[in-house]
Amino acid sequence: MKGDLFSSEHMVQPATAPGMTVENAKCIRYAVNGEMHARQGAMVAYRGDLQFERKGQGVGGMLKRAVTGEGLPLMAVRGQGEAWFAHEAQNCFIVEVEPGDEFTVNGRNVLCFDASLSYRISTVKGSGIAGGGLFNSVFTGHGRLGLVCEGNPLVIPVAPQYPVYVDTDAVVGWTAGLGTSLHRSQSLGSMLRGGSGEAVQLMLQGEGYVVVRPSEATPQKAQQH
Repeated sequence: MKGDLFSSEHMVQPATAPGMTVENAKCIRYAVNGEMHARQGAMVAYRGDLQFERKGQGVGGMLKRAVTGEGLPLMAVRGQGEAWFAHEAQNCFIVEVEPGDEFTVNGRNVLCFDASLSYRISTVKGSGIAGGGLFNSVFTGHGRLGLVCEGNPLVIPVAPQYPVYVDTDAVVGWTAGLGTSLHRSQSLGSMLRGGSGEAVQLMLQGEGYVVVRPSEATPQKAQQH
């Protein structure tokens, strides 16, 4: 076969190392030798001797997911082979989590991760149920985390003297050491008159980085955590 489709730009080459790599802007390849985890439905192709099994979250995890709407519908991938993961042609990125690190991320942005990483669902401090119930997944351990993002993300440094305010529907995640609280940018009178449509933001303080996607989640997509 000939043509641009079969050029080296699109042709998959043999894996050069085990674990997670970015295959292209829209897809992550994982060379599996043992076990890894991915969001359910994210596998687009695989080869080799691999088994896919829905990963339960336990009774506590199921209850938390029912209450918060947040949770990672995961599958475990075991065996030896290669698998490719993608989600709605969103851009893919890899985060290296090292011992002592902590990365908080919205569940909708998680694509896959090493089995050596652990995660817990946590309430965003300062939001409370009255603030819409902001919940995220906190990753710790040592390994790689594959993320998806609609468009190219903005990585904004946060310094003690320069807090950053982000739209709660646009935030992807943030690093350890950042405190969170809700910030109201306009008065009730302004809101009643129409306002700016950006009445409440998540304020991050401390020293670290916050990752923001260049679009807000639509109500329908925001529910697909």
